[in-house]
Amino acid sequence: MIYFTADTHFCHGNIIGLCGRPFKDAEDMNMTLIRNWNAAVGKNDEIYIIGDFLYKGDGKKANEILSRLKGKKYLIRGNHEKYLEDRQFDVRAFEWVKDYFVLHYQGTKIVLFHYPIIEWDGYFKGSVHLYGHVHNGPERNPALYEGFKALGARAVNVGVEMHNYCPVSVNTIFEIIKRNENK
Repeated sequence: MIYFTADTHFCHGNIIGLCGRPFKDAEDMNMTLIRNWNAAVGKNDEIYIIGDFLYKGDGKKANEILSRLKGKKYLIRGNHEKYLEDRQFDVRAFEWVKDYFVLHYQGTKIVLFHYPIIEWDGYFKGSVHLYGHVHNGPERNPALYEGFKALGARAVNVGVEMHNYCPVSVNTIFEIIKRNENK
């Protein structure tokens, strides 16, 4: 199975207050994110992290967390990947690291980029765009999310706040798109 996630912000205690995350501290958040990830993702599954994996912490901490997470991990760089520059970080924890990627899945292009794009590769031919970067949902920031309607039904925010702090499967992505198209 293929999974997607974004904006885990491991080790970032301030994100709890900034985004209303339901954790008492960074350690509680880290443990919950790891538990949720491993409950969903299997050892041989693929998971695409669409940016901002770890915010506070160094390469050693990133290695430690990544070693506890199941799946073959691919990283689309976000704006908080400073640990990649740390000499202690072992980049082999990821299958690859890219800024942008087009995944081909069952005849559909899935464009992976950390930031939401108003029009992406294959936009007029049924392609899908998965992004992160924009935290919270419409209930916490309705004015911001009103503007995201312009992205259309085939753009899905895979940030953890949008999906109960769990990775989301490719099948669920297509269910979300189908619901969005039927609204």
